[in-house]
Amino acid sequence: MTELDARAARLLTVGFAGKVVDDDVAKLIDRGVGGVVLFARNVGTAEELAELTAALKRRAGRPLLVAVDQEGGRVARLREGFTRLPPFRTLGRSGDAGLARELGGVVGRELAAVGIDWDYAPDLDVDTNPDNPVIGDRSLGRDAEQVARLGVAFAAGLADAGIAACAKHFPGHGDTHQDSHLALPRLAHARERLDRVELVPFRAAAAAGVPSVMTAHVVFEALERELPATMSARVVRGILREAFGYRGVVITDDLEMKAIADHFTIEEVVTRGLEAGVDAFLCCKAPELAERAADAIVRGVESGRIARERLEQAFERVSALGRRFARPAREAADTAQLDCEAHRAVVQRIEDAAAAAPDAG
Repeated sequence: MTELDARAARLLTVGFAGKVVDDDVAKLIDRGVGGVVLFARNVGTAEELAELTAALKRRAGRPLLVAVDQEGGRVARLREGFTRLPPFRTLGRSGDAGLARELGGVVGRELAAVGIDWDYAPDLDVDTNPDNPVIGDRSLGRDAEQVARLGVAFAAGLADAGIAACAKHFPGHGDTHQDSHLALPRLAHARERLDRVELVPFRAAAAAGVPSVMTAHVVFEALERELPATMSARVVRGILREAFGYRGVVITDDLEMKAIADHFTIEEVVTRGLEAGVDAFLCCKAPELAERAADAIVRGVESGRIARERLEQAFERVSALGRRFARPAREAADTAQLDCEAHRAVVQRIEDAAAAAPDAG
């Protein structure tokens, strides 16, 4: 394997099928991937999960980011043995940034207790469409400033526990009528509306230095009529990098979602994505897709389509995130941190504050 192969692979975060390190994920780790993402299919008991994350990290022998979606409510991959987390809508109803930071700390400590380093949260989508099939109660609310305030506080709580946050789904999935897992949504809002609503929380996240941002597989027609945000230089480089001054890791949503897979080849996505300013690509299930993505990056650099400087920039950003947040393998779960009285008390305070809010019910 060449240095170029390893550098290309570092830009991938990959999923796999089971509860042990299988040949597929071992091969990808050996190639040099930057991260591994876990789903419910990978999760057994807390002890088994800690053993799995340790085995992944030992296989890598270098900083390897183990990631998960642990938002709360219906999007929580870790359930049995972990604190029951309310949906973000409940946190939003509380309106309390202090509680948001405390909840981030709860989530972060429980992830750290089983060897996980990176949480794909907070969701910073603004809940402006009651018919949205994919966001809904995952949002902190309808008010963009509140979403920004509470989302940044939640991310700070994760950081307090040594966990990397990921603000999603840039530049905003809250007003779509379609689920990007199943179709390619389009939004026709004018730029003025985007600046006033969808972009507000992401501007705040960039200013706060949230360490990673996830792109949406959504076409924002006022910004880019043909390409989803994941592949758009006008969106990623023009707004997030240049207008907002963001210098952290930009990672895509899963490239196996139909919004991408039904419209673009994996080769086109990673090439255009890198050109647009994306640093990391998420391949949640199929190992052969991850291999093709890495191969496409290599070919793109060798052909001159992808500037070597762009690859090096993305490689360094992903590597820096790993150096900062990827913790060493831990051989056993810190079960004292899991579903403990103090953590349950934080959740109860959030639910009480939400129930007492003027618009509760």
